[in-house]
Amino acid sequence: MAARQRNLPAIICRKRAILQGMQTVLISLAGIFGVLGRYFMSLGVTRLAGPGFPFATVLINVLGSFLIGVVYVLGAEKAAISETTRVALMVGFMGGFTTFSSFALETVRLFEGGQLGLAVVNVLVSVVLCLGAVAFGLFLARAV
Repeated sequence: MAARQRNLPAIICRKRAILQGMQTVLISLAGIFGVLGRYFMSLGVTRLAGPGFPFATVLINVLGSFLIGVVYVLGAEKAAISETTRVALMVGFMGGFTTFSSFALETVRLFEGGQLGLAVVNVLVSVVLCLGAVAFGLFLARAV
């Protein structure tokens, strides 16, 4: 029994490492689903709207902003989902799904292409809609 008690810290460390490894795998899997969701949604929206304006990126970022607000409230404020699930969704899924780097590239490319008006519209629409979507997601999740 005494030998078992001496090994207890090592056992706890191993269990903690296993749990952290499992959380890392869960975040990675959620990221894969986010990436696939972004890819297929981008294909569909671009097919419907055409390539002139980055509607897909705007829609994905607005939806992701809304969802991150909902997930935040469910996890951090209401404890309706576990911390592991909240982190997996916010870091993994949303990290793979939302597209800030694409937004930045597409905006600069619009500027470079001489489409200053569209570039400004893209910035204004994206920022205003994404901030609004987060606020709406927070509001909606808190109201439920």
